[in-house]
Amino acid sequence: MSIIQNIREKGAWLTFGFIAVALIAFILMDGVGRGGAGMTATSTIGKVNGTAIELGDFDQKLNMYSQGGQDRNSILPQLWNMEVERILLEQECEKLGITVTGKEVGEILFGENSPLKREKQFVDDNGNFKAEEARQAFAQLKNSKNNDNLQGVIQTYVEPIKQQALKAKYDAILQQSVYVPTWLVEKTKADNSGLAKINYVFVPYTSISDSTVKDISDNEIAAYIKKHPAGFEQKEEGRSFSYVVFSTAPSAIDSLNTLNNILSLKPEFAKEENAEAYLGRIGTEIPYLNAFLPKKDMKMPNADSIKALADGSTFGPYLDGGNLVIAKMIGKRNLPDSVKVRHILVKTEDRRNPVLEDSIAKKRIDSVEALVKSGADFNQLVQKYSDDGGSKATKGEYDFALQQFSGISKEFAETIFYGKAGDKKIVKVENDAYSGYHYIEVISQKNFSDAVKVAYLAKPILASNETMNAANSAALQFAAKIKNKKQFEEEALKLNKSVMIAQDVKENDFTIPNFQQASVRNLVRWLYEKKVDAVSEPMEIGENFVVSILTGVNKVGLKSVASARPMVEPFVRNEKKAKLIIESKFKGSTLEEYASSSGTSIQSSDSVYFSNPVIANMGYDLKVTGSSFNKDMVGKVTPPMASNAGVVAVKVITIGTIPPVQDDAAIKQNILGQMRNAAFRSAQALRNAATIKDYRFKVY
Repeated sequence: MSIIQNIREKGAWLTFGFIAVALIAFILMDGVGRGGAGMTATSTIGKVNGTAIELGDFDQKLNMYSQGGQDRNSILPQLWNMEVERILLEQECEKLGITVTGKEVGEILFGENSPLKREKQFVDDNGNFKAEEARQAFAQLKNSKNNDNLQGVIQTYVEPIKQQALKAKYDAILQQSVYVPTWLVEKTKADNSGLAKINYVFVPYTSISDSTVKDISDNEIAAYIKKHPAGFEQKEEGRSFSYVVFSTAPSAIDSLNTLNNILSLKPEFAKEENAEAYLGRIGTEIPYLNAFLPKKDMKMPNADSIKALADGSTFGPYLDGGNLVIAKMIGKRNLPDSVKVRHILVKTEDRRNPVLEDSIAKKRIDSVEALVKSGADFNQLVQKYSDDGGSKATKGEYDFALQQFSGISKEFAETIFYGKAGDKKIVKVENDAYSGYHYIEVISQKNFSDAVKVAYLAKPILASNETMNAANSAALQFAAKIKNKKQFEEEALKLNKSVMIAQDVKENDFTIPNFQQASVRNLVRWLYEKKVDAVSEPMEIGENFVVSILTGVNKVGLKSVASARPMVEPFVRNEKKAKLIIESKFKGSTLEEYASSSGTSIQSSDSVYFSNPVIANMGYDLKVTGSSFNKDMVGKVTPPMASNAGVVAVKVITIGTIPPVQDDAAIKQNILGQMRNAAFRSAQALRNAATIKDYRFKVY
């Protein structure tokens, strides 16, 4: 879940008074300064064009956004990017004189898309925002001096409103500033209309085996990088490393021990009458579900055997994922897969808070029943008496599927699924959300099928201490032998272990492919504390011990040969192949001579479009397309040239045009649309032009 979503969901923990005070303060002051009372920023974790990002402020936001249970490490990169973009936007808007006034914030707060719609006190039973009541409530609290949670409120409501409004104004300026000159329309129209006819001789690189090309040296890789620097800039320092894995997965003995354990429990589980209590006492990896489920929905291993069990019988042990499982049939029923009901609820408690005395609630629900029997309008009774606000818009009616059984109050679910259509009943319900009385009518039941209730005793197959120690010892012995990368690879080969490679890890990375997130930061710190050829002690990562060796330090500038080799090597190999093909297979100066010497035929393409540079049998190729529209080469043959897919010589037959598909106005609108879409990428443009100092590594 993104931070923005977190922002939207944080309102629940804030009291109305705190929200009101913070927002009124902003509206009255046309903005609130950062770093509220009680905040101390002891250090700076970054600078954006000289503007500091303070640790105290940053960490407070990080704590707030991680309250929903998300891992701080997963939120931290998102929050950093948000802060950088916020500062860049504010700096740019200040230069341009773009501001967001308190009045504008107020219009958003009390407007159709107000974030206050998330607060129950500002929404009626039909979900409509009570804007006027919100205004009045805020007006009454203008003079309040209660500033508790002020910073949290600003960050939750005010800052997002400000940032979104600033961004909208900034984007609008960029979009409205675009201009398409007439010459660009004419040039685009001409390009879109260009059509050429060519003949050519083509020899693909695949005609020469890769083994024919000698090993590509580091010098050749370096020369290619130097010649084509644009694609190989290293804007941020990185580290590369290799690693091998020593598995701590459970051994055969561990599996046997788990099997013996669950077999010893099977007789007791089979005769136990209260399966739920028994499983709660001894523990199970598959929680007990006190509900019937349709047989057709059972998808677990050995489902057919389990469905065929007699009541009280067991099946297993069998393997399900990482668990050994024994299934026990608790019971069978023929149940509907869907039920339509209507009800009226009178609560006695709401989330353990008293609402109505039990005796009064019982009398009220009895009165409801009597009124229904006397012919009173059910919907009117729902509107007047029901404490289920969600049902007021449905006249008290709901549709339930059998799969929802466990998510409904037990007493309610049993009434509507175990009963029959036409049943009318008062039921008392008690759960963690509320307590009270339901008057229930079962309107209809559909699609009856066999359903079962099954209890599962599931025990995980876990690695023993002996297995863990053996893997750790093997990893330690391996690490102790290694002095350099060559030895690392040789020793791994002796153990028949694959050497895995990770490239270009940044010092503020929180994820590395194939590594669990919780372990990444320790590994990244190690990479940035050591020198090339340093070997790590075994690190426990998931179900493995991992030994790593630092293989490369990629400084800012052009990429190192080691890090660029996977990208560059295919291009250098093709350059060598192109040279071999030209020297050995392209003899003469005409297409006929080239075809004869290369053992190929002359091919033709009647429709080479300037706007779509795709050539038959060659694919996308700008070089060949460009040569096809060279007016000086009409009737002539180009020298053999290295293209994307092979060596080709082209003879331009004709260059012409086709009628334009679009008129000038349509072309102009397309260009405008592309330019305006580019405005939405302005954040990256600002970032590329900024001076950003990142010190997070020192703290996180």
